[in-house]
Parts: sequence; structure tokens; C-alpha cells
Amino acid sequence: MSVEQEVARHYTHGALERAILDALAASGKDVDGLSAADLSAADEFHLGWRAATLELAKDLDLQPGMHVLDVGSGIGGPARTFAEMHGCRVTGIDLTQEFVDVANALTRRCGLADLVSFRQVSALSLPFADGSFDAATLIHVGMNVEDKAALFAEVRRALKPGARFAVYDVVRLADGDLPYPMPWAATAGTSFVEPADAYRRKLAAAGFELEAEVDRSALALELGREMREKAARQGVPPLGLHVLMGPASPERLSNVMGALGRGIIGPVEFLVRAA
Repeated sequence: MSVEQEVARHYTHGALERAILDALAASGKDVDGLSAADLSAADEFHLGWRAATLELAKDLDLQPGMHVLDVGSGIGGPARTFAEMHGCRVTGIDLTQEFVDVANALTRRCGLADLVSFRQVSALSLPFADGSFDAATLIHVGMNVEDKAALFAEVRRALKPGARFAVYDVVRLADGDLPYPMPWAATAGTSFVEPADAYRRKLAAAGFELEAEVDRSALALELGREMREKAARQGVPPLGLHVLMGPASPERLSNVMGALGRGIIGPVEFLVRAA
């Protein structure tokens, strides 16, 4: 089995759409009239969650009419937020067919299918013409990609000259063993966490110029603390990342937040522009 197949298997749930709809109903949401915000507890599958997505959109200066590529789009949270709040068109790609199917289904329930669509595609072989997109995002995806140089080169090819690319990944900040399972990998076999300098070098080699770099560790730690305190007071809510990750959710979240708290890893945004 290839690494990409193992990654897709890691994220496959089996009955994800039904689990999300049941959790939404239990939360008192109208499943036939959703907004992007209604889904944010489950579909912002990255450290910093919706707050980080809003910052990425601001940094990209998204505008109506722009066509955005979301690489590793999961079940579509950031893509729907970009479209709903900024009026841009978004094409999301992901390795996991179930994520793609659920992303499209939830997008229809949000009334955003005219702006947002998803396809099952490898990020190392994008089926798009050169210069197809006005902006791109890569949100907590690179940890599953060993050949980041090829990944960045493919995104650069698909972007118009001058387009911005927001890479928001978990990077290594210090020495230390990573505990598994993590949200993105059950073992080290499909985990490719690299230091920030490796991202800078590989993005530059692919033809990108660095405009800004932001470590969002403090944001993630504070929001994580608030969520834990709220759960302790009110109990675990029906809708959350545990719906995506299943029974292993507590251990995976504990491991990633522990490594984050020890400063071994951190969520870092690299805002670059296609030269």
C-alpha cells in the first residue's frame, strides 16, 4: 500500500456524513439550512480552528470573483468559509474520497455549491492547467506529504504569477520524540513533520517569495485551553473533532496538544507569493 493510500485510509470514517448530521441535529441545528459557522466545530480540522481560517483569509486578501485552490480540503470547512465570507470561488482537493463526498454534501446544505466544489485528487499531480488559480491554501496537510518540494512545485504551476499561497502546517520547533497517534497519523510511517527552515527553502526553490511567517502556537494553546474548560463545565458537545476522529480522538488530541505545549511542534503560517 502506498503512503497516499495509507493516508486516505487513516482519515476514512465509513459513515461520516450521517455522524455529522446526527450531531448537528443533537445540537439543535437545521441540517437543511446550514451556514459555514454551524459546521466549524467539526470541519476546521487544524490547530487554531476557525480563528486561524479567518486569519488566513485576511492574509490572502480574498476578494469576490477570485478562484482559490484549497489543497487537502478535508470536509470543506475553510473552503466554505472563504466562499461564504468573501464571495470567492473555491476548488478543494483531497486524497480521501469520503471527505470529498461529505464536503460536497455539506456544501449543498449550506447553499454554496455554486461557489465551492471538491475533487478526489493527489496534490502531487494536480489536474489543472498552468496559472488556473488566483490564490491557494494548504492547511495542515504537509505533515502527510514526504515530497514537499514536488507539492510546492505543483501548486506554483497551478497559480497565476503574483498569486498568494498560504501554507499553514504543523512544523518541528525543537528536538523531541513525537507521540503517536496524532490527528494526522497513527504512526510515524505517514508523518513527515519538518522544521520551518525546510519549508522556507522548498517554497523558495519552487518559485515562491516569503511575505510573512506567523507562529500560531499561542492561539492554538489558548483556544485549546478554553475548549477543555468548557467541556469540563458543560460536557463534550455533540459536534466536534471527535466526530471525525472517532474513539481515538482523546488520545490524538492529547498527544498533539502535549507536544505543542512542550514546544516540540507548532502551527506556523507561511504566506508566500508566486514569483
